[in-house]
This record gives sequence, structure tokens and C-alpha cells, in this order.
Amino acid sequence: MMLHLRARRVPVALAASVGAAVLIWALWLTLSTERDVILLLVVLTVTLMVATLSTTLAAPDEDLERTAALRWPWRRAVHLLAALALVLVVLLATQPTGARFGPTALLVRDSAGLLGLTALCATVAGAARAWFLPVGWAIAAAMFPQPGPWGTLATWPGQPHDSRPAAVVAAVLAVAGVVAYALRGAARRE
Repeated sequence: MMLHLRARRVPVALAASVGAAVLIWALWLTLSTERDVILLLVVLTVTLMVATLSTTLAAPDEDLERTAALRWPWRRAVHLLAALALVLVVLLATQPTGARFGPTALLVRDSAGLLGLTALCATVAGAARAWFLPVGWAIAAAMFPQPGPWGTLATWPGQPHDSRPAAVVAAVLAVAGVVAYALRGAARRE
């Protein structure tokens, strides 16, 4: 198990992801007079953590991994769920502190949706490029959230935590990403 985790660069991604969240939390704690982190920074922190963890979605030798006599679909699904749990545990751990990420519904929605989108991108474009679309989409959505039904759907990561259309888009992306990645895995490099 340790070799598998090291081959997928999990320790480095874990340290970078948690370290980035801790750095943002510490900066907000020291530099802001508000307790709640603003929506833009919450979305960008979730995006940064997900993008960092996207490097773990494929091993250096995908062909070797595909020939292993292991049943990969449930392992891939557990891998994504563990990444989701990590993001949520780290960000929800800030709730009792002087600077907190939240609300919880926003963290769950954006983490699940962005991880699902990342997994879909890994399935289509490979793990090395899986973070491009989620990062671009989340940054644009967080900086320029749009009102109206189509604007809400298009900019779901930057919508308020109680937005039902944004939750539906995130849920669809999460389920589609887990299913596609679990069944197919990351796309092969040429």
C-alpha cells in the first residue's frame, strides 16, 4: 500500500494541499478582522486543494497499473472519496478557530463538484492536465458569479451556499466524475 501511495505521489500532494490551506487560513487569521473567510477565497482554497490532489489520479506507468490483477474500479472510487474527505476535514477543522472556512454546504458542494470535474478531466485528458478546466472554471465563477438560471448553472462554484441549481450541477459532476474515473481510470499518455 505504501508503494502504491508513493507511486501516485500521495505524500507530496497531501503535504502541498494541506500546507496551502493552512497558509491561507493563517494569512486570513492574521490579516483580516472578519472571522468568516470570504466566498472568493473559500472557492479558491478548495480549488487549490483539489488541483494539488489531482496529481494523484494516475501512476507514472499507467500501462503497468492496467495489467495488475487488481479490481481497480472500487479502489479508484475510494481514492476520490478519500480526497474529498481530506479537503472537507482540513477546511471544516477551521470552524472553531478565529478564521473559518464555510459554510459547510458550500465546502461540500464545491469540493465534490470540483473533484468530480477533475476526475472527468483525468478520464478524458489524463491526470497531468486534469486540473486545467476545474481551476479555470472555478476562478472565473468565483470572480464573476452570474445571476439568472443559466448564469447560476455556469458559475456554480461561485454561487451562494443555498443555491439549488449550483448544488445540482455539482452533484451531477461529482457522480459523473466518480463513475467515469472508477470505470475507466485516467487517460493514457501518448
